[in-house]
Amino acid sequence: MIKKIFLFLFSFIFIFNLENKADEGMWIPMLLKKYNIEDMKKKGFKLTAEDIYSVNQTCMKDAVMIFGGGCTGELISAEGLLITNHHCGYGQIQKHSSLKNDYLTDGFWAMSREEELANPNLTVTFLVRMEDFTERILKDIDDNLNEKERQEKIAYNIAFAEAEATEGTNYKAKVKSFFYGNEYYLFVSEVYKDVRLVGAPPSAIGKFGGDTDNWMWPRHTGDFSIFRIYADKYNKPAEYSAENVPYKPKKHFPISLKGVEKGDFTMVFGYPGTTEEYLTSFAIESKINTLNPSKINIRQKKIDIMLKAMDKDRKVRIQYSSKHAGTSNAWKKWIGEKRGLERLNAIEKKKKLEKEFSLWAKKQNIKIYSELLPRYEKIYEELTPYSLASDYFYEAGYSLDIIRFVTKFKSFKSVNKNTQEIEIKTKIFKLNSSIKSFFKDYNKETDKKIFTEILKIYYNNTKKNFRPEIFNMVDKKFKGDINKYADYFYKKSIFVDQNKLRKFLDKFKASKLKKLKKDPAYQMTESLIDFYVEKIAGKLSELELEVLKLNRFYLDGLRKMQKDKVFYPDANFTLRIAYGQVDDYFPYDGIRYKHFTTLKGIMEKDNPEIYDYDVPDKLKELYKNKNYGKYADKNGNMRVCFTASNHTTGGNSGSPVINGNGELIGVNFDRNWEGTMSDIMYDPDQCRNITLDIRYALFIIDKFAGASHLIKEMTLVE
Repeated sequence: MIKKIFLFLFSFIFIFNLENKADEGMWIPMLLKKYNIEDMKKKGFKLTAEDIYSVNQTCMKDAVMIFGGGCTGELISAEGLLITNHHCGYGQIQKHSSLKNDYLTDGFWAMSREEELANPNLTVTFLVRMEDFTERILKDIDDNLNEKERQEKIAYNIAFAEAEATEGTNYKAKVKSFFYGNEYYLFVSEVYKDVRLVGAPPSAIGKFGGDTDNWMWPRHTGDFSIFRIYADKYNKPAEYSAENVPYKPKKHFPISLKGVEKGDFTMVFGYPGTTEEYLTSFAIESKINTLNPSKINIRQKKIDIMLKAMDKDRKVRIQYSSKHAGTSNAWKKWIGEKRGLERLNAIEKKKKLEKEFSLWAKKQNIKIYSELLPRYEKIYEELTPYSLASDYFYEAGYSLDIIRFVTKFKSFKSVNKNTQEIEIKTKIFKLNSSIKSFFKDYNKETDKKIFTEILKIYYNNTKKNFRPEIFNMVDKKFKGDINKYADYFYKKSIFVDQNKLRKFLDKFKASKLKKLKKDPAYQMTESLIDFYVEKIAGKLSELELEVLKLNRFYLDGLRKMQKDKVFYPDANFTLRIAYGQVDDYFPYDGIRYKHFTTLKGIMEKDNPEIYDYDVPDKLKELYKNKNYGKYADKNGNMRVCFTASNHTTGGNSGSPVINGNGELIGVNFDRNWEGTMSDIMYDPDQCRNITLDIRYALFIIDKFAGASHLIKEMTLVE
């Protein structure tokens, strides 16, 4: 009897812990009341689903935005002040930086509204409402249509729905596919176009640890930057103008100074980019064994060259800092993802599920489901070589700085002897800003080294039928010697020299088009693009359409097979909720990571010889004097970051991390390396999001930067 009671209690405790630990999921805000709110309350959330998302009342969604084109931000004052990650604002900070005003190294703080810096083309986007449009988008979609016809019909329905949803307004609308096209949702949004830089810590704080610490824990990075939204006098979106005034939001987040402890409720509210949780074993095998290793190899070479150049020259460091960060972020993530999937034995787990699906499909006697897995196997055998060729095109060809720059001149292809001079001058006028922007962050020596080494990888690792035509010229004229080809390229091309390029354009006429087309950089760019369009894009699109169709049926079947399971849709850069609890984790045998870090750890890493670990003198002084003000924890320590079990991905960078009372406790900025496979398979024991403790950001703003006027704008909860 006692033994039975023990077993019952053990089972109950095990299930209870499992349920509370499994914080997987990126949930649709409008469906929280139906699926999640009760579980959220069990974990410590004290508000209602309507406090998070509502179309009838002010709520948290009104304080969360898409920042730029790939991050999240949140409002922290009634005067349009927003906070996001330093790495999200990095491109803007870098654009404002020069040898004279090196804001990357020294930081930037506007001590008045007049000092705030405008950022052309930077926008923030607020969600107005979302709506289930599945029935409308799939109306009259005949199952007998082939996949291309189906997608064309759906695209038509989407375009019509988007236009109708915004008619007579200044709003934007987007219909997004969910569950591989089994469901569709409409998102109506409002875009603000005047966003100004207010403050950013020096990179020694905002990017502390650099790419060495990226994706890692313990973390000590003050990854934040501050911007302000401006609007017209009616509080509506407007292009930049000196007459604009700070935006008056419907809602901004109160900021908690209480901090967090292990087990506390946390909620991430933001715009996760892309996940692929329902991939088959065939897709994962292709990623792990073929696609990711190739991309990792290419980016490793780029990173090595950039780092060497940046360490030698301060100007190159400024020019290439943003490029390096963008290159290395995905590189390190892919490495961690591959390791994580292998550790989880992901392929075998997917195969086990697929076997169960096959047995279920056979029992249901549904032909389309029964045929899926053999069709998957066949399609991936054909798809993988084309996916690899596409990766080489983008990673080792089109991503090269000089190639992307030359593509801007493709508009000259339409020029002929009948082209009016005014049309030519208009083209040149539009290109002038691109030329200025490109050469500001261009170093010819570094560019040539990257170009040479990456082309060698492209040339040596692809079969001839998957190589651009330009490589045939390299074989014939240079006997396959990429070094000699690169020497010729950088000696002859006008695109690597700003003065030569401007001189050429100043006197450009239709008769000069032949000279342009003979330029090595122009020829290389044309060859790459023509190759991709003619040999890769069409077939790749055809195969991917077939995979999309299989995915739609497979996920539909899985949801019917596991009818008691609540499925969440993959991330697709739409507003989502992820919730969990502050937690530590055990990455390897004998190692346990605490759930938070402190300023002491920054001092322990201090190394003036290494750029990423050179702690500013003022921060050392504040630490020495324990001058933390009201931002210290109850033990007098200055906390920096913490980990929790929220399911996040790219796009969640800058997302607000919120406590059970709806107060801001941190800014999400990363994941741990051991958990990067969560885009494909979530592991509750290892997957942790990494958050900047909001108190550290306030400490830096107030005590380090002396920008206490910003603190006065905020609503602090002690």
